[in-house]
Amino acid sequence: MADKTALEVLHNRVSCGILTAPAPSGRVLENIMRSALRAADHRLHRPWRFLVIQGNGLQRLGEIMVQSLVDDGENLDQATRDMMIAKAQRAPMIIVAIANCTEDPKVPEVEQIISAGCTVQNMLNAAFAQDVGAMWRTGAMAYHNGVRKALGLASHEHIVGFLYLGAIKTALKPAPELDPADFFSSWPQD
Repeated sequence: MADKTALEVLHNRVSCGILTAPAPSGRVLENIMRSALRAADHRLHRPWRFLVIQGNGLQRLGEIMVQSLVDDGENLDQATRDMMIAKAQRAPMIIVAIANCTEDPKVPEVEQIISAGCTVQNMLNAAFAQDVGAMWRTGAMAYHNGVRKALGLASHEHIVGFLYLGAIKTALKPAPELDPADFFSSWPQD
C-alpha cells in the first residue's frame, strides 16, 4: 500500500470501473467505513445508513434488479437477465449508501441527501488512499421502488449510490488536469 497524503488523494483520485477480488477487508475496510462517518452533517443527524453486499448477496441484488423490471412489465430475454445480474457482480463488494432523512425544519431533506452523498465521496477517497479500486454507480435501479423495497428501505429513505469496491484490475487513468479558474470566480464582479 502506497502512502498518500490527504492532498494527493484529493487531487488525484479517479474511479476504477474494472474491479476484481479480493474485496477490502479488515483494517482497510474499517478505514473506508470510518471515513463515511466523517461526512459533513448539519446538526449531527447522521442521515445515512449502509448495506454491505458481497458473496451470494451480489447474485441476489442482480436478481432483485431483474425482478423489478419484470414487475414493471418488461419482457426480458435470458441474455438481458444475465446481463442485469452480471452488473451487480462487477466488483466483489458493493456498499449501498442510503440517505435516512428525518424531519427537521432547520435541515431540509436535500441537505440530508447531500450529506449521505458526502459519505460516498469520503469512502471513494479512503479507498483510493489505500489502493482499493472504487466506483460510485447509481442508474435507474437506485431509484426503482422495487429495488428500494427489496433492500428494506423505508419511504423516507433514498439510495444515493452503489459503491463498488475491489482490487484494481488494470492501470488507473491519470486524473484529468483541471484549472480551478475555469470553475471558480469572485463575486460580486465589479
